Amino acid sequence: MQLAGMASNRGRNLRHIADRAPGGAEFAVVLANEEGAPVLEAASERGIPTEVVVREEGESREAHEQRVLERLAGYEFDLVCLDGYMRVLTGDFLDEVPTTLNVHPSLLPAFPGMDAHEQVLDAGVSVTGCTVHVVDETVDGGPIVTQEPVPVYDDDEPADLKERVLYEAEFAAYPRAVEWFVEGRAEVDHDEGVVRVDGDTATRDDGEPFPRRRLVADDRVADLRYGENPHQAAALYADATCEEANVVDAPQLNEGAKALSYNNYNDADGALDLIKEFDEPAAAVIKHTNPAGCATADTLADAYADALSTDPMSAFGGIVALNRECDAATAEQIIDSFKEVVVAPGYTDAALDVLFEKENLRVLDVGDEATLSETSERHTEKPLVGGRLVQDRDLQDITADDLEFVTERDPTDTEVETMLFAWKTLKHVKSNGILFAQDTETVGVGMGQVSRVDAVRLAAMKAEEHAEGKDAQGAVMASDAFFPFPDGIEEAADAGIEAVIQPGGSVNDEDVIEAADEHGMAMAFTGQRSFRHD
Repeated sequence: MQLAGMASNRGRNLRHIADRAPGGAEFAVVLANEEGAPVLEAASERGIPTEVVVREEGESREAHEQRVLERLAGYEFDLVCLDGYMRVLTGDFLDEVPTTLNVHPSLLPAFPGMDAHEQVLDAGVSVTGCTVHVVDETVDGGPIVTQEPVPVYDDDEPADLKERVLYEAEFAAYPRAVEWFVEGRAEVDHDEGVVRVDGDTATRDDGEPFPRRRLVADDRVADLRYGENPHQAAALYADATCEEANVVDAPQLNEGAKALSYNNYNDADGALDLIKEFDEPAAAVIKHTNPAGCATADTLADAYADALSTDPMSAFGGIVALNRECDAATAEQIIDSFKEVVVAPGYTDAALDVLFEKENLRVLDVGDEATLSETSERHTEKPLVGGRLVQDRDLQDITADDLEFVTERDPTDTEVETMLFAWKTLKHVKSNGILFAQDTETVGVGMGQVSRVDAVRLAAMKAEEHAEGKDAQGAVMASDAFFPFPDGIEEAADAGIEAVIQPGGSVNDEDVIEAADEHGMAMAFTGQRSFRHD
């Protein structure tokens, strides 16, 4: 699609559109009604032809517009984009050109005209933004195509607001609107005075939508001491709409202790997410967002002891998460070694007396135990420079019926139970991830390796050298993705592994299964992987 741009001054939106080329759109021409308008030089630098048609003294609007039309007649274009074009266009002009768009720096119909930002501040509103609309004969009227909100802060001045609206709203909304027209998805209904956009929501097969636009309105609730490293500033923002148990909203019970750090929040979130997997009493110790150990048991104290014994050395300075009310017996074990944070759905008075003995052990209460089973947050996201990735949250919950047994030996009932425990825990291990487990406790974790066989070796080393009172002999191994070669199975056999759960799906599955059979292993395929890269 070819565009014609019209501006009176800098035309920063036109420059932004030219640089982004939304939908592949290109400017055929940029026209200004002022000599020396900076937009002309900017267009020339981008190889865009330019025209200047200044309204002469005493010249009527109609005569000036006719000269503009004559100058534009030498170009082919499908859409007109105005940007600070300081003239109200007549109906005759608009009838002669294709659809004409403009961007106004407020959420129309509020605050039309020249001084929108001053109007916003005088009105004391908390949100402003911009509006892309189809141009008609009125001032800042015409059907609205799209809008983008921007917060207004107490200490804003008009210049501050102008820049923020430009960069955070106009630069997002205007290219979006152009792209809709390029794709033929925007239809202007002049009779009803509306713009209809076809397919404004992308719907997946199960009916859950990923919206084409996301608006995030989180409030800053804390300035953190620093980020991941001391040279990085950091802050905490809260989503007040979140209904799920979370560490952002969890009160810190020992108020005299130092506040949580960026890394504390990140690790505590990961630890809480892990123990939400289990209905039985469960405990996990997290270090740098990876499980140093996890277990379920008949009692919370036993679960914590089993989790800690997986790798007590790595658990030093870690985060503890529990899915039951913390009792005194569990608390006594927690304070036996240095921990940064403990997260649980409540604490007995006796447990708090014990935990408060450690001056800087932060104690977070995430609410009633029943809330841990609620999963109101359906998506996860990762910010990127220039955008963010959004995906479904990994809520897979496989059962024994979902497993495909592919080896000569079927796993025992106990091995199947361990496989399911290991798979739930493995979902929270950074990829490439390997996890060794016995019964319902971890014995070795190999995380974040670029080679799967190295992850097996790391898990074996952890089980042999760091685990206390347990090892990999007779254990189950879980892998978050398929084994591309039999070498991982060979390493596991050397460590004493007797059963394996993995996704399957490699072109070398037959070789991997044959290696398992040679070692008398049982192997189950899940048919789905559990990568975790963040």
